[in-house]
Amino acid sequence: MEFLDDDYLLTTDLSQELFHSCAQNLPVVDYHCHLHPKEIFEDTNFSNIVEAWLTDGKNYGDHYKWRLMRANGVPEELITGSADPWEKFQAFASTMEKAVGSPVFLWTHMELRRYFGISSVLSTRTARDIFDQTNEMLKKPDFSRRSLLRRMGVDTVCTTDDPVEDLQYHELFAKQDETFSMIPAFRPDPALKPEQPGFGAWIEQLEQASGIEVHSFDDLVSALSNRIDYFHAHGCRLSDHAAGIMTYDVATGPQLNAILDKARAGKPITALEYSQYRTALLIALMGMYNAKGWTMQLHLHSFLNLNKRGFADHGPDTGFDAMNDRSIAEPLAALLNAASEQGGIPKLLIYSLNPNDYMVISTVAGCFQGGMKQRLALGNAWWFNDTHNGIRRQLEVMAETSLLGNFVGMTTDSRSFLSFPRHEFFRRILCEMLGEWASNGQIPADPEFLEPIVRDISFNNAKELFIDNKND
Repeated sequence: MEFLDDDYLLTTDLSQELFHSCAQNLPVVDYHCHLHPKEIFEDTNFSNIVEAWLTDGKNYGDHYKWRLMRANGVPEELITGSADPWEKFQAFASTMEKAVGSPVFLWTHMELRRYFGISSVLSTRTARDIFDQTNEMLKKPDFSRRSLLRRMGVDTVCTTDDPVEDLQYHELFAKQDETFSMIPAFRPDPALKPEQPGFGAWIEQLEQASGIEVHSFDDLVSALSNRIDYFHAHGCRLSDHAAGIMTYDVATGPQLNAILDKARAGKPITALEYSQYRTALLIALMGMYNAKGWTMQLHLHSFLNLNKRGFADHGPDTGFDAMNDRSIAEPLAALLNAASEQGGIPKLLIYSLNPNDYMVISTVAGCFQGGMKQRLALGNAWWFNDTHNGIRRQLEVMAETSLLGNFVGMTTDSRSFLSFPRHEFFRRILCEMLGEWASNGQIPADPEFLEPIVRDISFNNAKELFIDNKND
């Protein structure tokens, strides 16, 4: 088998048939990414491949690539600094010479092929030609930001939006005749982080956006409810939460009011107060999402900004994060129990950056199923896990502990307009695994039986997340 040929990763005849006749050309629903709505609406071209692929020079780019470049000893000036684009690209090419076995190596070459038709292996020897060729192509009208999404057959792209956003670019985009949908997702992380500097200023923004003065914890919930209504009117059907560690602690109303007052004033709060506040707010949010028929996404066990010097120099989301390994079963079960007894549990996707959590999450989730198809599910292989082995491991746990056919498939979780071949990567792995199971006699070797499962996992189930299915 040749490098990245038509059948790469497709190890059986059935795998090849499932992918080529079924999965390959299905549209893409990317229900969790970090593309900017303003960029999608304005639809400008990138100035060069470095801006599109590595960084715009403002610490906004692909931290997957940055981590590898740092590991290769590349000076920071050539990663996030203001160095010449060619020098940055050359440094990345030299890194790729060492990156065999990394998903970034595969993604890089899939992106060169799928967007630019370039099959050369990126190296210091080929870098200049690839740099010049991609830069020339990126100038063309059919390589604008939206055109890049259309090239990958994107049906729906779901952005990640602060509750105080006015969603003006979603409004403007919706008025245009476009082949794909851009839909907001509700990301109330600022409300859930009272310990962070700027929390009080953010509450003032929430007051302004909602028209509700926040004098108590109940007022905060009312203001967020107002914004949920606003997002719902703009097509939002998903929320997302970067929860980090999982904790559960109960507090009274007066205690919650006191914690909120302390946080707004910029006073330090204890770990217990943080947990009490976040527990109460998550339960309230889950009830509101359930009432709207939304899907909630809960991302767990990221260990953010652990390199303090790197964070101080470059800020968040620049490659200084890792996975955490804290206890999860008991606090997660307590949260789900409390939610089920109060406002109810919405459709819920639970991700963990630590793959050791997969069985725990999926078995705890199985205790709270009912009332709808796959109310709770293990989220896809996220971040450090969206590798060949990581994706297979997540799919296997989903299959062994729940219903694989109900899985909602892949997301890019990306800030890059060139990241969408990751959906193809996922689909190839799905078909590889099903083909191998069939060859072992574990499942029927019957395309007519398996193709509906492939279609559902690759597209249909994710598309259903955006159906207006408000609970009665």
